Amino acid sequence: MAEETYLGRIEISPNAIASLAGQAVLESYGVVGMANKNLRDGIVEILTRGNYRRGVDVKLIDRKIYIDLYVVIQHGTRISEVAHGIMNRVKFTIEKALGIPVAEVNVHVQGLHVDERA
Repeated sequence: MAEETYLGRIEISPNAIASLAGQAVLESYGVVGMANKNLRDGIVEILTRGNYRRGVDVKLIDRKIYIDLYVVIQHGTRISEVAHGIMNRVKFTIEKALGIPVAEVNVHVQGLHVDERA
């Protein structure tokens, strides 16, 4: 996404937007981690801190941002509430940081994490 002013041009990479979105997701209540958007054999892999951008897909269309997030949520939480919390936090974070409207934030729950000690 690029913006031009009389001083020059500002360009924001989709990867930078994905980093902001991923960080906002990981700080959200009920989230265990980001998941790869492509499930292999139906198995969900929780991405490590350095790779969590693979769980974020950013599209820039007509100066608007569309974000798809692939997450793993803690079992026992209300999935719809966690997903809405993620949507609101990501939208707020991106719009505050960039000043560009976020058209959509879609949350794809790839799996639930169950505590092993239960």
